[in-house]
Parts: sequence; C-alpha cells; structure tokens
Amino acid sequence: MKLARLFRALSLLLALLTVFSLSACGEGAAYQKEVFAMDTVMTITAYGSKAEAGLVAGESVILSMDAVLDPELPTSTVYALNHAHGAAISVPGQLARIVQTAQTVYNNCNKMRVKALDPTIYPLVKLWGFVNGSYYVPNDLEIADALGRLQFDQVYLSSFPSSGSYELTMPDGCEISFGAIAKGCTSDYVIDALRNASVTSGILSLGGNVQTLGLRPDGSRWRIGIADPNSPDTYLGILSIGETAVVTSGSYQRNFVDARGKFYHHIMDPRTGRPVENSLLSATVICADGTMADALSTTMYILGETNALRYWRSYGKDFEMILVTKNHEVLCTSGLIEEFSLENTNYTLKFME
Repeated sequence: MKLARLFRALSLLLALLTVFSLSACGEGAAYQKEVFAMDTVMTITAYGSKAEAGLVAGESVILSMDAVLDPELPTSTVYALNHAHGAAISVPGQLARIVQTAQTVYNNCNKMRVKALDPTIYPLVKLWGFVNGSYYVPNDLEIADALGRLQFDQVYLSSFPSSGSYELTMPDGCEISFGAIAKGCTSDYVIDALRNASVTSGILSLGGNVQTLGLRPDGSRWRIGIADPNSPDTYLGILSIGETAVVTSGSYQRNFVDARGKFYHHIMDPRTGRPVENSLLSATVICADGTMADALSTTMYILGETNALRYWRSYGKDFEMILVTKNHEVLCTSGLIEEFSLENTNYTLKFME
C-alpha cells in the first residue's frame, strides 16, 4: 500500500476514536479527540459542558479541509488545480484565504528583494521524495527543471463578491501545495467551530502548530513548550500565552540521511531548489491569525536570521517570533519579554528590537 493511502486509512480509523473525559464533570471537564489528517496526528482538547459538541464540529472541519487541500487526492480541489492545464478552477473560501495569506507574505518578501515562501514549490518537494517517503537526492538538471516550474507570481485569485465565490488560475505545468499553510488555516477554522459550539476554552495541537481558544478553565494563561531542535522531545523554553497561535518550523521535523551520511530536510529553498541551509535550526511565530502564523514560520526559517529580523522589523506589528540558531542562541523579538522563559542552560537568550 502506498504511504499516502496508508495515512488516509489511519485517518479514517483515528476519526472513529470516541471522545473521552480527562477530568471531572462540569465546566472544568476536559475532552479530547485525535484525528489523523494532513500526514500528522491532530489533537483537539476542549473544556466545559459544550466540549463534546465542539469536538465533533472540529473534527468535521479537519477532515473537510484535508479533503480540499490534499494535492495527492484525486477528488481534492488542489489536485484539480494541479491538473487544470491553465483553466480556472472554482475554489472554496478557505482555500482563497490561504492563497491571499501566501500572496501577502510573498509580496512582502519581494519588496525586500528576497525569496522565501512559494506554494508552487510542490514539484521540488515531490522530486526530493518528501511526498511519498521515497527520499531521493536529485541531480542539478532535475532541480533546474523543477525550479523552472515555480510560478506563484502567475497564480491569480478572482473573487465574485455578489456570489461569495472564488476562482484560481495557474499556468499549465504549475503545481501547487499548501503544506506550509494548511494546518494553520485549519486550526483557525477549528477554533471558529469550537467557538460556534459555545466552547470558551480549548487548545489544538496540529503537528508543529498549537492554537488556543480563550484561557485555561481556571482563568490562567496557557503554557506552551518550545521544542529544542537539537533534542525535539525536550523543551528549550516555555511561552505563557492567551488566545493565539504558536507555529514552529524546523529542519528536525521531517528529514532523511543519504547513503553517504548527508542530512537533508523537507523545507525547500526556492532560490536553490535544495533544502534550506542557513544559521537557523527552527523558527517559531506567535500570531493571533493561525493561517498567517503558519505561513510566516516557514518564511522566517527560509529567510534565515538576518532577513527574518528584517522582515519582522518591516512587517511585524502583528506577530512575534523565536529563532533558534546553530550556535545555541535563542533570539526572541521584544514583544515576548514577559511571555517567554528560557529553561535550557545550553542556550543563550537574546531579545531583539
């Protein structure tokens, strides 16, 4: 069985898991559900008397978003886009939101004369084997061919306000994937589903994405561990947050080692067609908008330390970030002075203005 099919089979099995109570009944009761989607285990935790209804609604959002965004699923909207041969395809509002967010970040990087986030990098991700797990180190000609298909500047989104509908048009041969943004957008809509079900306190964990609803049931702030990229099962520090999204991108999350012992990871550099190589081990973005947080975490990692700080200084009024460098520095933007505490003495903490 192909890996993608196995993932979808696991998704269906995990979706059938029953909701279980994590504490006593009442408004402080916690309920949790796990769903396998977008190649990762996603966990929704909700508190209070409306929690079970909220979890059902949240699970429905995850599965429906996965069905739209999976580029390898023949019935998905993204698959239709990648096989449209230049024709316009009708897309749902959730996908339009992702495209608009990606375009904002893409255009900001262009103003800085740098390249980072590019959803049309999918041919490169496939070439390196990160889609089906058949890892492969391509040659220069293969990389050059895939780089020639990066055309996000020629992806056009049309909106029709009277009907509330959208169309997306891409050049023939262009292939798109929203793996760098999909979980963030999904978490935004899951939070909306919980809120609409009258849940007032909850937390989502979608791979490297965490997003919160309200405060903890006792009124205290959430404490979120930031993984040590040199030892991902441990934390290098703790964030104390209210309602927001916390998204981390890093080389430790998905990678392989070739026969010669060289390490490769899944975050591709659109300038080189190869895995990003810079001074960063991970980039974490804290932002109220989960879709934007997801897009920015990948972008900051690709940009590297210097350009990431340039971006934040130019466009960072709505987000904060934590950069972990290869020389064991933790660089926090100034808005996190009261929120972040370093726990690992192997690192040096610096706050950036």
